[in-house]
Amino acid sequence: MYLFDWLFGKKEPAHGGVVAPPKAPAAPEKPPVAATENVAPGTAIHFHPDLVGKLQQDHQALLRLYTQTQTAARRGDVVQAARHLEEFRILLQSHLLTENVRLYVYLEHALAKDASSHQLIRSFRHEMDDIGKAVVAFLTDYRDLARHPEFAQQFSEALEGIGKVLAERIRREEETLYPLYSA
Repeated sequence: MYLFDWLFGKKEPAHGGVVAPPKAPAAPEKPPVAATENVAPGTAIHFHPDLVGKLQQDHQALLRLYTQTQTAARRGDVVQAARHLEEFRILLQSHLLTENVRLYVYLEHALAKDASSHQLIRSFRHEMDDIGKAVVAFLTDYRDLARHPEFAQQFSEALEGIGKVLAERIRREEETLYPLYSA
């Protein structure tokens, strides 16, 4: 109890000495100028030179998992299809989160003064939100596919549609959106 009293100024220290006033916290160091040059205006989101490469790697992994899911479904192996689908879900959610925060927010702020580019970014972002919701709904609908093999045909048809939408989206992102980030 005495320690707390002493720390909070209620009593003098037992040894009768003078207590030095607490030191003021050190002022945080300012980042070097170069570190702040690559921050989107009005945010704390930094440019990441390896971001586009990482997102493209995600695309390749997503397409590979999609193909593996589709192959297993066509074989009638709903257990394996469900496993690949779960891997796909986890990677897609991570990819969408990274893309939404690191790419879209950065670009929206960095290109805010370029009206046409800014509008393009917003359009891509809203479109991806809609696609993301549809794909997440699909993934939720078929989360228990392994326990319901009777849905195999319906699943394969829905998977085909999802694949077409994702492949087109990936193509457009890599041709149009990613170069804006790398510029």
